Amino acid sequence: MCIFCKIIKGEIPSKKLYEDDDVLAILDISQATKGHTLIMPKKHYENLLEIPSDELRRVMIVAQMVAKKINEVYKPAGINLLNNCGEVAGQSVMHFHTHIIPRYTSSDLKLGFENHMDQYDLDEIQKELKL
Repeated sequence: MCIFCKIIKGEIPSKKLYEDDDVLAILDISQATKGHTLIMPKKHYENLLEIPSDELRRVMIVAQMVAKKINEVYKPAGINLLNNCGEVAGQSVMHFHTHIIPRYTSSDLKLGFENHMDQYDLDEIQKELKL
């Protein structure tokens, strides 16, 4: 059983911020920044690609609710909403979850993207991926 399933079942203690029949919001034990919170469905889905859209919708509604509370209480300069899908993307617990990471300064957390626009043909990518 995964660590988040054990937390959901109450076998491992956590700092709960919100809980309903379907979703749990807990403080991340690592606290990348003050208020760093994890939002997860109570049912086990490995990642973003497996969670049904209705469950994902519930998680995102709770994420917005918690983000609003963090914003009200701590007044961060911004908030990152982050999901890691797969080990190479940084997913360390294989139970779908999303991070709410309050940002107080631009340097309190290292997130960034490199510009590769000259390496990819956007028209080709659009043709291949268009739904």
